Amino acid sequence: MTALNTIPFVSVANMKRLVRDIGLERFLEELAGYIEEDFRNWEGFDKRPRVPAHSPEGVIELMPTSNGELYGCKYVSGYPSNTKVGRQTVTAFGVLSDVASGYPILLTEMTLLTALRTAANSAFAARLLAPKGARTMALIGSGAQCDFQAVAFKALLGIDRLRLYDIDRGAMEKVARNLTPRGFDITLCSSAEEAVQGAEIITTITADIRNATILSDNMIGEGVHINAVGGDSPGKTELQRDILLRSSIFVEYPPQTWIEGEIQQLPEDHPVTQLWQVVRGEAPGRTDARQVTLFDSVGFAVEDFAALRYVRDQLAHAPHFEELDFLVDPEDPRDLFGLLGEGDGVQDNAASLRPAS
Repeated sequence: MTALNTIPFVSVANMKRLVRDIGLERFLEELAGYIEEDFRNWEGFDKRPRVPAHSPEGVIELMPTSNGELYGCKYVSGYPSNTKVGRQTVTAFGVLSDVASGYPILLTEMTLLTALRTAANSAFAARLLAPKGARTMALIGSGAQCDFQAVAFKALLGIDRLRLYDIDRGAMEKVARNLTPRGFDITLCSSAEEAVQGAEIITTITADIRNATILSDNMIGEGVHINAVGGDSPGKTELQRDILLRSSIFVEYPPQTWIEGEIQQLPEDHPVTQLWQVVRGEAPGRTDARQVTLFDSVGFAVEDFAALRYVRDQLAHAPHFEELDFLVDPEDPRDLFGLLGEGDGVQDNAASLRPAS
């Protein structure tokens, strides 16, 4: 139990301990359950596109939302060139607060947590949209998110065969080293075209901020599910436009996805389905074995809110946190200045500096 003037802070070291304590696959499954719960309550959330600050090198964003009882906000940056100097592409931290008082109740690292929630969200959506019984996934891009996606799809859908492609073979070999002990049958491919052969699910997770053609229309056969994760900012896409025109497209929050997602290539009257509508049974997901489904995922604040809630709840029985002295707690709430304990002394010192009359 934290004191009135402290809040639990989950550092990177403690987030690692929390995941290990719970178990990675269980963590992802349970986190997906929290995401589903909040999608079912979608209409109760305050929703808005994230607030970005773009620069030539990358972007810094704030992602806020509230369900009326709790408020969550994530600070996240995306700088693809960071890896050239040994830094992460994505860095993040987040806060969860009590709406009734405005007091924060959790502060946590969210670089690891964002990778976990992105993977859990992808697999959660695929459980609604992917072909039943799918076991093989192509992963185009072997960066920091790749391993998390694979484990989440194994935990939630039973995917155990991976076909990897990245322009950096060393990155593919890193993924293979990480994931082979987890029971995956892994094939390293020499091209994206080779990787998608025989795959029932295709996940694209490249990092470059540009309009790219990672997948072209002739590479996509009938009945596949595309999990498009890498296109997540203006001017950054991975799919050839023709793929979009023959896919059933599912999105998180349209006002944000039209700006940042694959559908920025389309006119805004093009039909898309919101994922929460499928979750609540208000719209169909996959309806045909030959249908190409596309989850145009850019990441949305409600998913981060679910991740913050999940971590908050786990700390009750897995206390991997520090008490952070973060909130002022004066004896008299109206006397913030008195908290300094120097009021009289400051006056005395000022008086001593006056010239004698």
